[in-house]
Amino acid sequence: MTDPGEGRRHPQLRSPTYAVRAPLARWLREEADLAAGSQRRPRLLDVGCGAKPYEPFFAGAVTEYVGVDVANPAAELEGTVEEIPMPDESFELVLCTQTLEHALDPARAVRELRRVVAPGGRVLVSTHGVQVYHPNPDDYWRWTHAGLERLFRENASWSAVTVTPASGTTACIGMLVANFIDLLAKRAHARPLAMPLVAAVNLTARAIDGASPRLREPGPGTIFANYHVVAQP
Repeated sequence: MTDPGEGRRHPQLRSPTYAVRAPLARWLREEADLAAGSQRRPRLLDVGCGAKPYEPFFAGAVTEYVGVDVANPAAELEGTVEEIPMPDESFELVLCTQTLEHALDPARAVRELRRVVAPGGRVLVSTHGVQVYHPNPDDYWRWTHAGLERLFRENASWSAVTVTPASGTTACIGMLVANFIDLLAKRAHARPLAMPLVAAVNLTARAIDGASPRLREPGPGTIFANYHVVAQP
């Protein structure tokens, strides 16, 4: 049986969304290692879980992995990020990947994520800074690092909020170029022929960002494909 999460856990350079997927997978592996090393292993709630692509990272690191989603047979619970069907403070680790940009009400979503996380826990959110329009079923929002931090701090009480770009400015530009190469190749029914070019774009962008810290840190003139948020109650 094909594993629908394999491409997200181990994204390839030939993927047009490599600049989003590769850093996200690396970050969540690190978070899983952190959970595994804690004195008391957490319960994990995956909000907007989809096919639960990252569940294998947390196998053995958490005592329970519960998915919430809409019309999704892979989820244990039916619900949205704005209305999570769980009691207050019921999970030590709350995961919400690539969902906030699709939320009807991001402020309410933040309040719900804060409500269900237990004291001393962690909320892990990833969402786009720059991305092509991708309705699933709708696509509403994009953020800057400052906008995301304000969204979290103004809509719930946190002891700490950190917002980190997932990859650098060149990777973001490369992602946009790769997406349009892939789109043109798809329309020409020549997608396999475009894969080496997409891989070359991603590899080059990664190398340029790796050589310049200024391209990886928020500042005037920078753009980022994705952000990782860690919010602690």
